[in-house]
Amino acid sequence: MSYKKYYQGFLTANAKVQHFACHSHHYWPDVTRAAALQYWDDSARLVDDKWDYIFGEKVPKVQKQIAGILQLQKPEQLVFAPNTHELLFRLLSCFDWSKPVRILTTDSEFHSFSRQIKRLAELPLIELVQVETLPFADFTTRFAEAAKKLQPDLVFCSQVFFNSGLAITDLTAFVTSIAAVCQATIAIDGYHGFMALPTNLSELEGRIFYLAGSYKYAQGGEGCCFMLVPQNNGMRPLYTGWFAEFGTLAAAKTRQVQYSKDGYQFAGATMDFSALYRLEAVLDLYQSEGISVAKVHQHVQQLQQAFLAELKAQQHPLLNEQKLLCADLQNHGHFFTFMLDDAAKVAELSAYLKQHGIHTDYRGDRLRFGFALYHDASDYDLSCLSLRRGE
Repeated sequence: MSYKKYYQGFLTANAKVQHFACHSHHYWPDVTRAAALQYWDDSARLVDDKWDYIFGEKVPKVQKQIAGILQLQKPEQLVFAPNTHELLFRLLSCFDWSKPVRILTTDSEFHSFSRQIKRLAELPLIELVQVETLPFADFTTRFAEAAKKLQPDLVFCSQVFFNSGLAITDLTAFVTSIAAVCQATIAIDGYHGFMALPTNLSELEGRIFYLAGSYKYAQGGEGCCFMLVPQNNGMRPLYTGWFAEFGTLAAAKTRQVQYSKDGYQFAGATMDFSALYRLEAVLDLYQSEGISVAKVHQHVQQLQQAFLAELKAQQHPLLNEQKLLCADLQNHGHFFTFMLDDAAKVAELSAYLKQHGIHTDYRGDRLRFGFALYHDASDYDLSCLSLRRGE
């Protein structure tokens, strides 16, 4: 089945492009344009009263939509922010940096986290341990062993690693293995898993923080990220804003800063909610058209097989299945990563592909190809690679 009819705006604007960078920036469905205009209309109609409308109707609706996708029972424990870095730093601000804080993570986390945590590790009492994700076959075992040894205060790990597409196949078992050996706060970066891999957090609700957003596979664009917050966690973010007590602003003030009793305990301050409108429109579309995450995943798996067949036909010495980082095609992110020996060659190859209308992206020695609902297998044409077989 072709899903292109939902994406005519972006597809028309990029008619000569094979867009394989969708793990970085997904095309938006056409319904998001009307949603953006609706935000303008609501802002004009309601002016300052729009906050009551947004928090009274829009936020609860999208919370319920996300909760349904992740199989959560408490949608009110979801909090929104413009990006996951803001949510991450709010979580980090719950720890007392004047005392020893031990953090366990990996060498494959998203750029903002890696940069922030390395900067934080410059403080004298912050101990940072980063477990290598490769070789991936024994990663979860090595990570649990590191947790047992370090006894971290915070564990931060991706569900799907951004620099490889490798995925933790059983998130519940993974978290359980960590919780069995330490008492850490556990946060999972689900950005490359949400709306890509079918994800059931029902057994992890109340046990983990889970971060994701709309920029990638949820297709609502930048500006709407969320975090699942365990209820009754007792934390008091140092980095906090007025949204964290929205609804009680007119109440009598106490000397101690108060927090919301739900996920908005981790809220910040004024943000542009047009992205929330766009995300709502995408999730409405999926529901009305019967498009589940499982169907999306099945479609992408078929695309990946077709891509590998097309790639094999080109017999390129660098871009081939032997260079592919993939442990299990059935349990893998929605992009492929090819690891080459030379970072300069990766940059050159990506530039060459772009010259031929094939948009990819790369990080160091890794070249990434993403797959999306708006692709059809019949679109794939990698014949330009045959011109470089001898290189």
